[in-house]
Amino acid sequence: MMTTSLVAIDSTILATAVPTIVADLGGFSSFPWLFSIYLLTQAVSVPIYSKLADSIGRKPVVLLGVGLFLLGSILCGFATSMPALIAFRAIQGLGAGAVQPMAITIAGDIYTLAERAKAQGYLASVWAISAVVGPTLGGVFSEFVTWNWIFFVNIPLCLIAGWLLIRHLHETVERTRHRIDWLGGVLLTGGVSLLILALLEGGNAWAWDSAVSIGSLVTATVLLVAFLLVERRAVEPVLPLWVLRRRLLVTTGLISVGVGVILIGLTTYVPTFLETLLDASPLTSGLTLAMLTIGWPIAATLSGRIYLRIGFRATVLIGAAIVVVGTGALVLTAQAPSIAAVGACCFAIGLGMGLVASPSLIAAQSSVDWGERGVVTGANMFARSVGSAVGVAVLGAVVNARLDGADALEEPALFGDAVTGVFLVAVAVAVGVVVAGWWIPRTHRALP
Repeated sequence: MMTTSLVAIDSTILATAVPTIVADLGGFSSFPWLFSIYLLTQAVSVPIYSKLADSIGRKPVVLLGVGLFLLGSILCGFATSMPALIAFRAIQGLGAGAVQPMAITIAGDIYTLAERAKAQGYLASVWAISAVVGPTLGGVFSEFVTWNWIFFVNIPLCLIAGWLLIRHLHETVERTRHRIDWLGGVLLTGGVSLLILALLEGGNAWAWDSAVSIGSLVTATVLLVAFLLVERRAVEPVLPLWVLRRRLLVTTGLISVGVGVILIGLTTYVPTFLETLLDASPLTSGLTLAMLTIGWPIAATLSGRIYLRIGFRATVLIGAAIVVVGTGALVLTAQAPSIAAVGACCFAIGLGMGLVASPSLIAAQSSVDWGERGVVTGANMFARSVGSAVGVAVLGAVVNARLDGADALEEPALFGDAVTGVFLVAVAVAVGVVVAGWWIPRTHRALP
């Protein structure tokens, strides 16, 4: 929970401080890279860390992640220019790439199948707390101290997390000589980096039909095809291809992609929607969105009792159905929005997500033994990151198409129509999650 808090708080604390940072360092046009570079380095490093965790153990990998996050936080706090801050955010992202999946993998290692849902609920509750604490701290530091402290606050958290891991996490790892798949790692990192970069910046930094966009997508495709060919022959592949051949892992991966799209859509557009159409304050819109992360851990904690009784597949289908209802209600609410109604919809979607994300991940983890659990967890987290990147691109295109060059602040009704399009996409993705959940094998047998 302490290591998870590093990533959770960081994901919410920075947004409120962006105006202050830009006023101090300049570089308004490049500030979105503070988020893009972090997401990029986090996503591309997850598969590599996950493979290392299955080879040398979780403890050294998660400690490396905490160390990189600490280093990145210190450097960010002392940054004197926007380019430097962006570069140091990349280091933070490399640390987050180890921290988040390793925390979930360790929970899968040390708890029984019956206990894992409660453990996942505890981890999810960290995100719920951070949804309130993060923006509050960001606002306080920006207004009453300096923006640098939004990064310095990570120092004691990193030290406490590292000390707790060193003192209390004990694991026995079979020491064998491993052959590191350097070529596969380079091809995967390069291909995924270009793919996510193209998706994140397409339509923003450059046009979708520009030479840069097309070149990035084509090069990414070539590198990823080469990666698949290399992995077929590698002795110890970074991402074993059996992950793509097992029905349970494919379906749960697709579910994770859907979760990533829906989450990025709601977290990106719900606050702006409320602030633009209802003139809500940033704090009010943030707390409304926090209803999503309050419902999630409640359902995730209770999901253990449900999937032990009716199975993973049925639990996921129930959760996905709730998400469909919640996103559908959000579309209807958008026609006559109110803060209470949007908050209720977010809470319902959070409940559904808690019954989808945690049980599907636990199902994937429980289908393999210790030596494969890191790769499986990492692949699931990687799928969610890709879903977020794809979601940013698709939803951004939907909004831009509906606005058609108009200013959202000057045309609030038009912006409301554009965000309704985002909510409709969320409904469609939620239906896709239902379909993926339907294909989870009925005969799945969980390993202890």
